[in-house]
Amino acid sequence: MILEFFRKNKSCTHSKIRPDEEFAYCPDCGELIENRWFLTRCACCGVKLKSVIRNGEVVPEEHFCHNCGSKGFVVEKLEKISFINIDYAVLVKTIVNLCVEDKVQSWVDIKNANYSPDLIPQFM
Repeated sequence: MILEFFRKNKSCTHSKIRPDEEFAYCPDCGELIENRWFLTRCACCGVKLKSVIRNGEVVPEEHFCHNCGSKGFVVEKLEKISFINIDYAVLVKTIVNLCVEDKVQSWVDIKNANYSPDLIPQFM
């Protein structure tokens, strides 16, 4: 807890967003956040492995499968979390970048208008 005061990179953790919501605005930073659930499985036998986040990547908690001993794993994105997978899955909160177009167009029906419209300049 004391080390949090000395961190140089103070980014928002979005801790006030509930895990059951798919999209939500963070009340602390105002960003649109998407909750994504990920699950790791053994690449050999397909058994669910407990997931953690290390260095920004979803990886299994143990370095090998407890069922067959394989070190390979597959990361699977879940659409919705269920109570069966809640012990194995990990939640990743990502910021959604919205694409906003700066162009605005308007059309005039020439049949009903008595003039030919000019283009409106775009101000920035």
